[in-house]
Parts: sequence; C-alpha cells; structure tokens
Amino acid sequence: MTRWGLLATGGIAHTFAADLAHVPDATLAAVGSRSQASADAFGDEFDIPNRHGSYEALVADPSVDAVYVSTPHPMHRDTTLLALRAGKAVLCEKPFAMDVAETESMIEAARSSGALLVEAMWTRFLPTMARVREVVASGVLGTVKYVTAEHGQWFAEDPSFRLFAPSLGGGALLDLGIYPVSFAHMVLGTPSRITAVSDPAFTGVDATTSMTLQYDGGAHAVLTTSLAAASNNPAVIYGTEARLELDGWFYTPTSFRVIARDGAVLESFSPPAGGRGMEHEAIEVGRCLREGLTESPVMPLSETLAVMRTMDEIRHQIGLDYSKL
Repeated sequence: MTRWGLLATGGIAHTFAADLAHVPDATLAAVGSRSQASADAFGDEFDIPNRHGSYEALVADPSVDAVYVSTPHPMHRDTTLLALRAGKAVLCEKPFAMDVAETESMIEAARSSGALLVEAMWTRFLPTMARVREVVASGVLGTVKYVTAEHGQWFAEDPSFRLFAPSLGGGALLDLGIYPVSFAHMVLGTPSRITAVSDPAFTGVDATTSMTLQYDGGAHAVLTTSLAAASNNPAVIYGTEARLELDGWFYTPTSFRVIARDGAVLESFSPPAGGRGMEHEAIEVGRCLREGLTESPVMPLSETLAVMRTMDEIRHQIGLDYSKL
C-alpha cells in the first residue's frame, strides 16, 4: 500500500485525490496546506486522517510514503526539495519546474538522497499513450514524417487568474503547451532545431504560441498552444504508410485510429474505464516504490530534463522572461 500525502489543495489536487480511488493499493494518508483550515476542509472532503497546516509538517509525517506536489509552478522546486530532503518519494506536477536550472537542482537532490522523483506528466502514463508508443515502435506507420498537436483553451481576462499572472508562472506555454511539447518528445525525441513565435496576453505572458520542432531525420512537429481560443485539442502522427489520429483532448484517456494510406482503418483503440486519468501516474509511482526504483522508466528524469530544455529554448525565442514582467 502506497500512502500518499498531498502537498497543496488546489483544483488539480482534487482531481488526483478523486482518481486515487481507482488505485487499489494506494491510500490518502495526509494533506498539507499553507493554512490549517484549507487542509481540514480538503481532509473532510476526501476522508483523509492527517491534516497539516504547513508543508513542513506534511513532509515530516511518518505515515506518508509519497508526496504529490501540486503547488503553482514557481513553487515546484522548493516544495519538491522540501519533500526529498525529508526522504519522501515525490510526484511533481507539470511543468516540472520553471526552467532547466531548477529542474537540474531537483534531479540532483533526488539522486543525492536516493529518493524516487517522477514528473507528473500524467498523459505519459495513460493506457492510450502506452498503446500509441507500441504502434509507433511496431513500424506500422512507416517512417514518421510529422506530428501535429495543439492545446487551446479560452479564459476570461483576469489579471489575478493564475494563467495570466506572471508571478504564478502564467501563460499558455508552461501550463498548456507542455502537453504538445511533451507529446512530440515522446514520439520523435529531442529536436535538433526549434522555431517559435508568439503573441502576448495583456499581462505580458504568452497568449498564443506556435512551435516547429525539426529533427535530424527530416521529421517535423508542428505545435500550437493558446489561452485565448478554445480548441478540440487533437493530435496526429503522420507516417509514410499510415497515420495515427488521436481524438480531441489528445492528452486525456481518449481514443485513436490507425489509418492506412488507402483509408483502411488498421486499428481502433478505446481507453479502459477509470477516472480522469491521473490514477495511472499513481500506479506507476507505487510500482517504482515496490521495485526500489529512483525514477520511472516511463518518464525518466533525463526525459523531463530534455523537455525542459526545449521549453527553455521556446521561452527564449518568444521573449518570455518572467523576471521582467
């Protein structure tokens, strides 16, 4: 049984807590917040026995094996380091950190302590994506020539809302764009060339950002993210022999089809029943703990770092510098 402690009590923590009900060998042991009232309210909602009014108290709780970090992006590094130094395994929400330097410090701390550290890029752990990787590896698509993916949502212009707030790491790229970027990395690996363009929101963070990732073998990934327009968020992998079409909101437990050049449907995939999808990353953390692993082979730390290097280059090209906003 993996005993979880939830560090922070925002919306994504609620989704994770609800999905944990679909994991038979996991339990919610504790929750920590910056206020006792928030921890108590969350604990009441999910019947969590231990409620802590500080993050320090949560990571010190002996009933906790693994800590799920879901603070705002700029706090990921410090709260992850706090948990690692307390000897806890950590599942840290995406984006893993604000930049490469923070990512490297987190990885170094995990390796120094010998504790498990996993990026909570929950899409990577979905049964849908496991099958996508198998299809790509099988060669049925032929040589992959290009990938398209997008993540666009519309949000009312509110300077206090986290996606518009520079102090909270706002903007489309870090919160939404991480999904298509990580997907391109999963399918094609690390790009050799990156070209990015963007238009800002009224607070200076990026509102709409488009990226082309190029690869030594000639493949391209064409990606767009936006917080100014709602998309059906599809993704497609195009090969010389066939294409794989993921249905809208591609990064969720969705369906896909493999379609040959002549239009024949070679495979249709539907995801198994479950929660919103976050249960699969919890299952993987539990497996890694039981097997004594310090990182997940599904989302190794080297991959987390490679994705963050791509994100840093995109931010550099579009001039998104949070220290100046």
